[in-house]
Amino acid sequence: MADQFLYNSRGEWIAFRVGKNIFDTNGNWIGWMPWDDTDVVTSDGQYLGTICENDRFYYFIGKPYRGYPGYPGYPGYPGYPGYPGFAGYSPLPPGAEDVKIPKRE
Repeated sequence: MADQFLYNSRGEWIAFRVGKNIFDTNGNWIGWMPWDDTDVVTSDGQYLGTICENDRFYYFIGKPYRGYPGYPGYPGYPGYPGYPGFAGYSPLPPGAEDVKIPKRE
């Protein structure tokens, strides 16, 4: 079950968090939170985005590289968390854009 639903600036549900792992709306693992903050990286350590305002997932342009965080191991399939609905519009913070969720076939 999802610990947190994540939305873009338009209020569309784009991902969810289970523990330190982030999944797309189909349950595909797309990243994790290796540090004790809200930055998310892909499984190969590339910056994916930052969780803001408790439920918004944004990509900050020019975010400094923090080093390779290691590989946490595949977390498995989390199951479908259900549709959380629409969250409403929220303006993007300065220097941010909506996260581009990697597409999986």
